[in-house]
Amino acid sequence: MENIQENYTRRKLTSSYISVVISMTVVLFLIGFLGIFILNSKKVSDHFKEQIVLSIFIKDSAKNVQIKQLQKTLSLKKSTRKVIYVSKEEAARRYADEIGEDFLEFLGYNPLLNSVDVFLNAEFVKSGEINHLIQTLEKYDYIDEIIYDEPLLELLEKNIEQISLWIIILSGIFVLVAILLINGSIRLSIFSKRLVIKTMQLVGAHKSFIRRPLITNHILMAILSSFFASSGLMLLIFTIDKNIPDLKLLSNQVELFLIFTFVMITGILITFFSSFFATQRYLKNKIIY
Repeated sequence: MENIQENYTRRKLTSSYISVVISMTVVLFLIGFLGIFILNSKKVSDHFKEQIVLSIFIKDSAKNVQIKQLQKTLSLKKSTRKVIYVSKEEAARRYADEIGEDFLEFLGYNPLLNSVDVFLNAEFVKSGEINHLIQTLEKYDYIDEIIYDEPLLELLEKNIEQISLWIIILSGIFVLVAILLINGSIRLSIFSKRLVIKTMQLVGAHKSFIRRPLITNHILMAILSSFFASSGLMLLIFTIDKNIPDLKLLSNQVELFLIFTFVMITGILITFFSSFFATQRYLKNKIIY
């Protein structure tokens, strides 16, 4: 009879531990996923910003040395990511491919101009920065026109600000929910040991002596859950990197290390405080229920 009761208690305890590990793994995985999303949302926005091109059209009267000097000047700027020279012949070929017919045969001449396409680094893709650069370049008399997709830039700036605000709000809500979920799982786990806690207290065990193994066990479960969550995150990162290589998730190992460390520290801290206060509650209770 004692063996049956002992086996039942052991199975119940094991089931309690497994449920705590599973719930913490899921929550920590979601926290890590949120961290990856937040860190890489900037990469996505930067990618779109860096696709905006500043096209500088050069007059036919411009000399080759002037064009090369302009390219060199632009390339040396801190804000510049890439400079590409597009000849009027190349521009004509591109335009013909877009419209599906050779417009040069119809017109009899090439009305397009040589141009220099400038791609800026993401942090400099702002209306003020670009307009300042345009004002500087307009001083060159051999430049005919400078254009860029201003409506697209304004749309990007507006949407990125809104998205960033919502990400901060949702992150705060999600972290709060994560704390409540882990705390609830640990409280249920310690609730199942309330009789053991009260028995140890009745035989004279000190509160710290009772708390220590309970907190240690749950921290070990948090570390195990962190390992499972990190493994799931690594699998997710490999999958995303394979399907969307432009994000280069695997290239920044420091970022990955920070995410995995954050997941583990978050799990340990939430577990420590949750198990401490949950145990303290039953140590203070004089009535067993």
